[in-house]
Amino acid sequence: MAKTNKKNSPPAHNPHNLTKIDLARILDDVSMMLEITGANPFRVRAYTNAARSLEEQTEDITNLVESGELLEVQGIGKGIFADVRSLLETGTFELYDELRTQVPGGVLDMLRISGMGPKKVKLVYDELGIQSVAALEHAGRAGELAGLPGWGEKTQTNILSGIARMRKYQDRFLYSKAWKEACVIYDAVRTLPGVKRHMIGGSLRRRRETIGDVDILASAPDSEPIMGAFTSHEKVATVVAKGPTKSSVILNSGINVDLRVVTDEEYPFAVHYFTGSKAHNTEVRARAKKLGYKLNEYGLFKGDKATPCRDEEEMFATLGLDYIPPELRENMGEIEAAAEHRLPDLVTEKDIRGVFHCHTTFSDGKNTLREMVDAARSLGHKYFGTGDHSERAVYADGLTREQVTEQRREVDALNDELAPFVVFHGIESDIFGDGSLDYDEETLVTFDYVVASIHGQFNMSEAEMTNRIVKAMSNPFCTMLGHPTGRLLLSREGYPVNLQEIIAAAV
Repeated sequence: MAKTNKKNSPPAHNPHNLTKIDLARILDDVSMMLEITGANPFRVRAYTNAARSLEEQTEDITNLVESGELLEVQGIGKGIFADVRSLLETGTFELYDELRTQVPGGVLDMLRISGMGPKKVKLVYDELGIQSVAALEHAGRAGELAGLPGWGEKTQTNILSGIARMRKYQDRFLYSKAWKEACVIYDAVRTLPGVKRHMIGGSLRRRRETIGDVDILASAPDSEPIMGAFTSHEKVATVVAKGPTKSSVILNSGINVDLRVVTDEEYPFAVHYFTGSKAHNTEVRARAKKLGYKLNEYGLFKGDKATPCRDEEEMFATLGLDYIPPELRENMGEIEAAAEHRLPDLVTEKDIRGVFHCHTTFSDGKNTLREMVDAARSLGHKYFGTGDHSERAVYADGLTREQVTEQRREVDALNDELAPFVVFHGIESDIFGDGSLDYDEETLVTFDYVVASIHGQFNMSEAEMTNRIVKAMSNPFCTMLGHPTGRLLLSREGYPVNLQEIIAAAV
């Protein structure tokens, strides 16, 4: 479709500062509400596909709408384009408002429960009139869910477990999401006049898998203008507290962010303290005490006399320790290792030469093989490996044997063109319940490598699951084991498995 003439297309504004992630979430909600209300499946899928397309855009969404270029994106038709424009300009659109009057907000909350898709939510809504997570839990504990058509005790137990997991994780965020949100407000703080040194601290600096809140630290002679700018930032939904040394806000995304402003002399010690973890800090303070010092977030003291340090490295050195990278600060032996000069060198992005287990549009990936290879080359990688789903994974568009042959031809052509860069032809082969792999030997032998992974039948005992994986690993065509516990962060606990036995089998 040709681009919309910019002169004839009124400019798009974004007074609500909606990001592509915000827009995609709303379109996802519309898709789910449409399904709950029994809308045409094609219309449901259209909003789902549009949400995914928005997430994949690398250019500013407001600019894409203003220029009309968003209409050229696959999955964005004239109707959804108009919806996105309305969202940017007003924060809503007609269908979204209409659906929200039909579907109570609590019904949408039930969709956040692992295993509760739109069909199940519609069933409990229609059959039992359940409109909230609390009512769903009450019905489950009363045994009412097990009597629904096609359900039973197992379904009821799984739903109650899903509710428990959701509550356990509801105030936590994936590292990737927290990092993106933190960087926006951090960039605003660090560029303010008067800010000398600055950093993102806490569990985000330690690169934990999931984050509860965000800590930002800055040194400056005058904190008042910095706190003012921080608490009035456009991403801030609520100001929890505002003071001369600490302010706390909640962003529109729901993430809590604390900002602390200290003097530049205090900064090295505050950096260490507010990076954590609590257990690590306790042990470092104990070591300082043994050496005759007192250590806190304000400084390192010998009696009443402060021992100045330029940075964290000098503070650690004063305590007879090598610098401990933030990722290791969990009180798991890092302090002893630092004292004995045997800390490991951590793997960094520059050490990565290439990646395997990558999905393309041959199965359920969002980019073509060529696009994935080009991205790997732009990162300076030396090789790239495909890892699309195998045939039995119908839900993920697993590759038929004919598609395997087609993909091999494309891989060979890329290798001829791009040498010495190497494209490896691999596959993610499903591990069946009995430990066998998807595809026959004649097909498996054609791959450069095979990633074996479990995608179903999670409810085995630890012994059964371990034996299943060990058998798959003993297959002569198995090269790698994919996601060995089946865990999905903030969503699904891992299945029971004895990893020591898995590692021994790998050896």
